[in-house]
Amino acid sequence: MSSDILLRSLLAISIIVVSVGLYWLINQRLLTRARNNVFSLFSKFPNKPVLVYFTTPTCVPCKTVQRPAIEQIAGMLGEKLHVVEIDATERPDLAKTWGVMSVPTTFLLDSRGQARYVNNGVARAEKLMQQIQTL
Repeated sequence: MSSDILLRSLLAISIIVVSVGLYWLINQRLLTRARNNVFSLFSKFPNKPVLVYFTTPTCVPCKTVQRPAIEQIAGMLGEKLHVVEIDATERPDLAKTWGVMSVPTTFLLDSRGQARYVNNGVARAEKLMQQIQTL
């Protein structure tokens, strides 16, 4: 009985470790794609942190949670942050190039244009502010 519990526990831990590893690898791949495609958005980089926000007109979490969070951050930081909103239905080529698979997706770029964070799904204002502060 106890060996059965131990085996199931090890299996569960293995599944968790593999899942976390895959999530990390996917995020690293998205960040690499973003780093390689920064200049698909800008001809001249603004030399300040940039929040790139992929959305669609039909995305309810984008309208009700993500956009208000971004507006709150932009209001607090003012000219210290550049926000770029991209409609993935109007620019599917750009969403594909950046590796966006779902909306909302946000990328945070540092002042040199290096993609440092990617958030798949809703990212609350607190999380975005914490990520911006590390830039």
